[in-house]
Amino acid sequence: MKQRVITALILAPLVIFGIFLLPLPWFMFAIAIVTLIGFWEWTQFINIEARITAFLPAFLVSVICLYLFSSSYGIHHHHINFYMMALLSVAVVWWCIASVLAITYPKTCAFWKHSKLLPHCFGFLTLIPFFWSIVALRTEFMDEQFYHGAKLVMYVCFIVWAADSGAYFSGRLFGRHKMAPSVSPNKTIEGLIGGIIAAMFVGYLFAGWFEITFTSMLSMLSIIFVTVVFSVLGDLVESMFKRVAGIKDSSHIIPGHGGVLDRIDSLTAAFPVFAFLYFLV
Repeated sequence: MKQRVITALILAPLVIFGIFLLPLPWFMFAIAIVTLIGFWEWTQFINIEARITAFLPAFLVSVICLYLFSSSYGIHHHHINFYMMALLSVAVVWWCIASVLAITYPKTCAFWKHSKLLPHCFGFLTLIPFFWSIVALRTEFMDEQFYHGAKLVMYVCFIVWAADSGAYFSGRLFGRHKMAPSVSPNKTIEGLIGGIIAAMFVGYLFAGWFEITFTSMLSMLSIIFVTVVFSVLGDLVESMFKRVAGIKDSSHIIPGHGGVLDRIDSLTAAFPVFAFLYFLV
């Protein structure tokens, strides 16, 4: 626990610094490094012995997407272009499918766990929209208010972290009904409810502080609700892949915290879902 706390105290300021102060090219580079490390850790979920061989398709697809989508983002005013919205739409569909796979595990894992192709596709659908949704949020109103997009990115992080904390404490106090015991025995329906309440409270406070506007209070609470539900399911999905692969942590790159995927599992679902709903309404 001590090592975990020390690492968090070091990483948190670096993350906040990067979100708020890095110029856009360097910010994208930093998120790209995190994404590529995530892809490297994902190679453990693919049925190929040589991890470098399993990593190459992810690297090539990432480069191709960078080329294709480099003209799809830009400093925008709450209207992203068709291609970016299509990518976010695909991500939302993927997280609906992935959530079903996690909740119904192990009954539904037979059709994909021995495949060499599907785990590759699952990795693309998880990490590529994660990268581009962060970029899309960061560039919102960037020409007029440099920090507005940074506040949006932090806003998503805050509601997910609040949900994690709320779920932990309410689950320990009131948890009785398991969400997906075959995947994560500690996650409960009561914990999810506590996490949603905590996220809505934090989201309400920071929307005012960060001057993030929604079309209505109902819209804000609905977006937070859906984002939090999918963030919890994102955590379950990574746990499912780790169970199939027979590993506890995706890596040991972050002392006391495991790997990059272990830290961003909830965010990989939360960012695309939030961005899709935020730009949709």
